[in-house]
Amino acid sequence: MFDKILGNDKIKFELINSIKSGKYSHSYLFLGISGIGKKMIAREFAKMILCDGEEKYCNKCKSCLEFDSNNNPDFAEIVPDGNNVKIEQIREMQRKIVEQPIISTKKVYIIDDADTMTREAQNCLLKTLEEPPEFANIILIGSNESSFLSTIKSRCTIIKFNPISDEQVKEYIKEKYELPEISESIILASSGSIGKAEILKDKQELFSSIDKVINNIEQMDLIDTLKNADIIYKSQEDKQDILEYINIILFKKAKQNQKYLSCINIVEDTKKRLRANSNYNMTIDNMIMTIWEEIH
Repeated sequence: MFDKILGNDKIKFELINSIKSGKYSHSYLFLGISGIGKKMIAREFAKMILCDGEEKYCNKCKSCLEFDSNNNPDFAEIVPDGNNVKIEQIREMQRKIVEQPIISTKKVYIIDDADTMTREAQNCLLKTLEEPPEFANIILIGSNESSFLSTIKSRCTIIKFNPISDEQVKEYIKEKYELPEISESIILASSGSIGKAEILKDKQELFSSIDKVINNIEQMDLIDTLKNADIIYKSQEDKQDILEYINIILFKKAKQNQKYLSCINIVEDTKKRLRANSNYNMTIDNMIMTIWEEIH
């Protein structure tokens, strides 16, 4: 059922057993970092719920066949309209969800990136979570638990997904893209997310260069450090990934030397400045110089 999805085997086992026993929730909240298979597992789970075969997930009934062709009328996905899932989308779902299923005995709605729901959308959804139609199931998917109202969380079965192991991420990327090797920098920067590794796989030079800057900062003077950081200045479009990766390295180094802990706060402050539209080069200058001073 979940054979082609890596990781989170315990969650997959529990979901399968809930289907077999018929004891599954009306509302779920799938939480975890992006790119670890939450949506893929949610879709497979939805297919199992909707299956009308004697053995769930028969792959032969009308429901399964139409699910595979994206034509199952009892299944729908809601995704952000622009930057957010809006109240109008939730209201439309509420109009549809009360209608009886057409080819299955159940209906399933997935709300992807549900942590982008506006407060108004969440309050609107609350009415359905409190009194869902008997035949309806809702699966919310999100990365940021703090974005959800406590009232939403209290009415969902919360399932927290773990990052994929570095070895599994590495083998997956090498096999899928027929790569002879992939750098440890990319695996480290992916933080257990296959989706992120797929995005970063072509940026090995960038992350290897960042490795050299941070790992050699104790041995270099400030001028050489700034020179070696040249690739960071040239990669403004990757600023979020760069800053996250710098903190990954700093956190790793902080386990051996506590003075690196304060450097993590420096990077977090840099993120805030850039979100506030500070000049990129000047902000990076300040970050590198401040980190260098903290280390020396």
